[in-house]
Amino acid sequence: MAQAPDSTRPLNGLLIGTASAATQIEGGDRNNQWWEWAQTPGNVADGSSPERANDHWNRWREDNELMAELGFPIARVGLEWSRIEPSPGKFDHAALDRYREELGDLVDKGIKPLVTLHHFSNPLWLQHRGQWTNPGSVDAFLRYARVAVGALKDLVDEWVTLNEPNVYATQAHLFREAPPADVSPGSLVRVLRHMAIAHVRAYTLIHAVQPDATVTIAHHLRDFAPMNPRNPLHRAFTRLNQWAFNDVVTDAFGLGRFTSLLGRSPLPEGRYADVIGLNYYSRTAVTGPSDGVFPGVPVNDLGWEIWPQGLVTCARSLHERLGVPVWITENGCADNGSATELERFRPRFLAEHLDAILDSGLPIERYYHWCFVDNWEWGEGEVQRFGIVHNDYETQTRTVKPSGRMLAEVVAEGALTPSIIEQYSAGQEYPRADGSSRPA
Repeated sequence: MAQAPDSTRPLNGLLIGTASAATQIEGGDRNNQWWEWAQTPGNVADGSSPERANDHWNRWREDNELMAELGFPIARVGLEWSRIEPSPGKFDHAALDRYREELGDLVDKGIKPLVTLHHFSNPLWLQHRGQWTNPGSVDAFLRYARVAVGALKDLVDEWVTLNEPNVYATQAHLFREAPPADVSPGSLVRVLRHMAIAHVRAYTLIHAVQPDATVTIAHHLRDFAPMNPRNPLHRAFTRLNQWAFNDVVTDAFGLGRFTSLLGRSPLPEGRYADVIGLNYYSRTAVTGPSDGVFPGVPVNDLGWEIWPQGLVTCARSLHERLGVPVWITENGCADNGSATELERFRPRFLAEHLDAILDSGLPIERYYHWCFVDNWEWGEGEVQRFGIVHNDYETQTRTVKPSGRMLAEVVAEGALTPSIIEQYSAGQEYPRADGSSRPA
């Protein structure tokens, strides 16, 4: 397990902020497939829906002010496609004006926004047409992207086209964890193919609208390792999982290079990422096409292994394949606290992951912690807490957690220091895994 440093680690230009997704924080929108999915009992662990979330649609001023008070210079934020284009080809300019107001306020506060166009959420009209299995999804996304970027380009010049296409596809078409929960290898491949085409074409489109833009995806990578290194099946599946989950997406979205899995590319090869966004959370202990955990390792409250070294492994892989700087567009952990504490180990988690970044020697330019305020965590609902700010869902009261104060001090100091680590993480211990595995 990585240990936090015993000497000062200067940030050396690393920018630190937080990340969020519109559907998980805004509330009030019933026009997306996650709201529809949550209406069926059993689809969301606690029976909640994104209709409440953080009420950020109405409380954005409060959240922006709190972010500014903590001194963060950057923020990754999202747009809700279903608000902007509530029916095909019909755009709600009042919604765009509302986003302009929020983004302009961030800019006025000295916080640079990185804006995500698609973060797991589809308008219901797209979902009911087959969502991303339908080839028409590509043109629909490009139409939306052109309008959104055109409306916001004077405030935003950094864009994430798509968030975690591999997670979107596997949750919906392999693990039954997201709508439409249609277990279908063919659908999974079609989703990835259409998303890859959409990103590459959107990359070109955005640069035509805004030549100096920075455009990327937020790519979820896992560090795969065989559960039993002596087992040839475990080793073989480790290589397969690495290729299918990590590398196929890296090459298709970053280089326009489609493998046989995705079929022939309709687009020329080239570079389609100005930087590469990395969402990193954990390592997988591989026994097959499953998401396993090594027995006895440190884990968060969702049972995901805490493995800081994997962040560096994944960042190095992306940098070597694409040759561009890496932005950590998400990294965080579920730490649900206790009856007496808002959190039990997140400060230690932050210290160890920041130390791994600063010690890596890689061109990692940004770190967006997931997330700012505890939010609606998809199929887990409101129980799992990833925020550095606590949210009381009944009152929508925000309370900064120790991890939030810690990150603010790191930013203010321009360094990760032993005194900050001692103050916030001394004596913290992680839960331990029981070695369970989730079958495909």
